[in-house]
Amino acid sequence: VQLVESGGGLVQAGGSLRLSCVASGRSINVYNMGWFRQSPGKEREFVAGTSRGGTSTYYTDSAKGRFTISRDNAKNTVFLQMNSLKPEDTAVYYCAADPQWRGVVPEVSAYAYWGQGTQVTVSS
Repeated sequence: VQLVESGGGLVQAGGSLRLSCVASGRSINVYNMGWFRQSPGKEREFVAGTSRGGTSTYYTDSAKGRFTISRDNAKNTVFLQMNSLKPEDTAVYYCAADPQWRGVVPEVSAYAYWGQGTQVTVSS
C-alpha cells in the first residue's frame, strides 16, 4: 500500500488544520491506521490511531481533546483534524499502516507502511 499525506501548512497558534492520507494499492480496511509526528532532534512519536472499522480511536495525551482521527474506507482515506494548534505541534506528520491483526498500538516499529510526511508549522 502507498500512502500520501496532504493538508499541512503554516497556521497561527489556536488555528486548525485537516490532514489527509490517501492510500493506493490496497484497501485500508485491512489496516489499523495511525498518525505520527517528528520534529527536529526528536524521535518520531504516535499522535493518534484508528482501528480497521474506525470504531476505536486512540490518542496521545497531548492530542486528546484537540485532534480527531477518522477514516473513510470507501475513499481509502484517513484524516487528522487538528484544532487549537500550539507551537509545540510543529512537526512533520506521517500517516502509517499496521498490517498485523491486533489492536491499535503506538509503537513506530509496528507500522510497516509510511507516507512521505507533510509539514505542519504553528507560529506563536
